[in-house]
Amino acid sequence: MNKRTEKFLILVTDFITVNLAWMIFFYLRVQTGWFELIAQPDIILSMVAIYFYWILIFTFVGMYRTWFAQSRFDELSTLFKASFVGIFILFFLVIFDDYTTGNTTSIRFYIFLYWGIFLFVVGSGRLFIRSFQRRLLIKGIGRRNAVIIGFNSKANEVHNSVFKFRELGVDIVGYIGVNETELNNSYKNVSVVDTITNLEKVIDQLSINYVIISLGRHEEDIIMEVISRCEGKNVEIKIVPDLYDIISGQAKISQSYSFSLIDVMPELMPEWEKKIKRLMDIILSFLLIVITSPATILTAILIKIDSKGHVFYKQDRVGMNGKIFKIVKFRTMITDAEKHTGPVWSTKDDPRITKVGKLARKFRLDEIPQVFNILKGDMSFVGPRPERLYFIEKLSHEIPLYKRRLKVRPGITGWAQVKHKYDESIEDVKVKLRYDLFYIENMSLRMDFKILFRTIFVVLFGKGHYD
Repeated sequence: MNKRTEKFLILVTDFITVNLAWMIFFYLRVQTGWFELIAQPDIILSMVAIYFYWILIFTFVGMYRTWFAQSRFDELSTLFKASFVGIFILFFLVIFDDYTTGNTTSIRFYIFLYWGIFLFVVGSGRLFIRSFQRRLLIKGIGRRNAVIIGFNSKANEVHNSVFKFRELGVDIVGYIGVNETELNNSYKNVSVVDTITNLEKVIDQLSINYVIISLGRHEEDIIMEVISRCEGKNVEIKIVPDLYDIISGQAKISQSYSFSLIDVMPELMPEWEKKIKRLMDIILSFLLIVITSPATILTAILIKIDSKGHVFYKQDRVGMNGKIFKIVKFRTMITDAEKHTGPVWSTKDDPRITKVGKLARKFRLDEIPQVFNILKGDMSFVGPRPERLYFIEKLSHEIPLYKRRLKVRPGITGWAQVKHKYDESIEDVKVKLRYDLFYIENMSLRMDFKILFRTIFVVLFGKGHYD
């Protein structure tokens, strides 16, 4: 079955089991007379509310993402952790309600009875649908094609595991050789069909869904080339685990029966989180404009007194999907700072930076006007920093995957900004790219909040470019 069908079946199953668990609990509380009640809640209204409550929690923890061959134990483990959080939120909400209403007879401990019913019913539903899905895969329904990059003993081991466990739903239809000398090889009647230079064509011709990379530690450049060639293709990339250090954390590990694989570039932030992120950007922008208005006025006055030129600095930057927009910042350098040098990065103790500019950069005051870019939708509060087209074109040829940053909306702050200083050299860019890729592959509202709190810490303690 495809991803859309799988998610639909899971949603239907959860709809039935979540509501069934609530009905059982409601019956035990109200109809049996086993528990003394203060009031009898309306079953329909409470059932609708509790259903959407659990759907929100399940979505937040990622229970509706399509995971590669997730075991049923992992499914139940995730359900347990999600329900544990959800039940305790309900528990403390009931305590708060008791406190505000003055109730002396509380039903808060009955919630744990509901938790037991919920785990059993919803867990049974999840086990049923996953078992049903595996039976279909074993029978050949909904299976997906994969190629293995590299022809070696490790690649053959992966092939053996995939061949052994048909419930994975994956068929190895070919190997991709590193060079032409591997073209005459085959394993289990599966041949090396082509080389990496023609990977895009193979993906289209064989309808490939998974690309499994099995290369050595000394072949980092080839791995980066494979990942770059898969850009824009609707494929999931997996790497054999002992290559994990090659991408320095920019991946997620998934356990698949007798072997582990590393997910490279899994799906980005789900649509509902993107909408909430955008709504938060709009609300926080308005709040920030109001809160920082005294600092904004003072900074503008100081810039005007300190040096000649405009208060604001506008510059073309590259946004999401390559869209060009004008970024607005407080001017921190002398006028026409790049008139004789062309586009260059600022450096520590850069003589072009004004006295007020140095202070503004230290406490990130120069970034405040960018809230207007956020309101327009060109930027977000959290994301990779927007770069100039000149550097985008230059760096994309020197650094593999650099344009991957353009897949998301750029931000005022980001994981790279709170972990590293301003760009002063190509090495700084490479380091920050690793942080940017880590953020992109782990995008979530929780990650955004973490970055925002770290940014506040950086601003308060003046950490940044001059540390």
